[in-house]
Amino acid sequence: MRHGGSSDGSTMSQSRTRDKDSSETGQRLVDWFAVQPGTRIAEQERAALAAMVSDLFGYQLLQLGELGADTAYLANCPISRKTLVSHRVTTGSASVIVGEGRRLPVASDSVDAVLLIHTLDFSPDPHQVLREVERVLIPEGRVIVAGFNPYSLWGLWRLFGRWRGAIPWCGHFLSYPRLNDWLTLLGFRIERMDVMEFRPPTRKGRFEKIEIVGRRVWPMLAGVYVVRAVKRVSRVTPIRQHWSRLRVVGPRAIEPTVREIKDA
Repeated sequence: MRHGGSSDGSTMSQSRTRDKDSSETGQRLVDWFAVQPGTRIAEQERAALAAMVSDLFGYQLLQLGELGADTAYLANCPISRKTLVSHRVTTGSASVIVGEGRRLPVASDSVDAVLLIHTLDFSPDPHQVLREVERVLIPEGRVIVAGFNPYSLWGLWRLFGRWRGAIPWCGHFLSYPRLNDWLTLLGFRIERMDVMEFRPPTRKGRFEKIEIVGRRVWPMLAGVYVVRAVKRVSRVTPIRQHWSRLRVVGPRAIEPTVREIKDA
């Protein structure tokens, strides 16, 4: 009995330590978004998110991860109730529940949309986070994922800065192909994608021409991506969507090519 109690106590202690570390990492990421180049990333991600949430529908939206106090990107989202899942009790959001992505304190099949703001990049178990998202989403619910791409200049920077433990370089940087595989296995289908930051992660926002060309020519080399996927009612496995089969359809948004749609 003592042995079992000791084991349970050790497990609970390790869980609290992980939660504390995740909370500190989340706050450090919010602080990073307040200075360059984080400020530039936050502005671009807010624009991408605003476009992706504008045609959502339903009653419940969950957001994991924060881009700072500015949540105007959710202003035109038709979903009425928006809730932030956070480790912190005190936050500027009007509706907050205390929790973390691997153990969402939410009923199954009860949420219409979930936003993951770099949650997978800094979670110790990103696949479990996606499993929880799949659990709480209703059929045809949407998940929107913002993440850093390891196959980019940002990923190259990470190879040299990771050892310092600095944000965001201490993150895992989940690649689009792996994210695509995980979403597919869980029964999701990618609907839309946006990419940004082909320039190096410097404080000065130069190289605008590289940004314009990069979105149209080599989206696979973007430093940051925002993906929207839908939870399919049927678990029939769809064909994977490849970087080479993505194209720009507007000033920013990317979606599968006609050939990909025919193949599916």
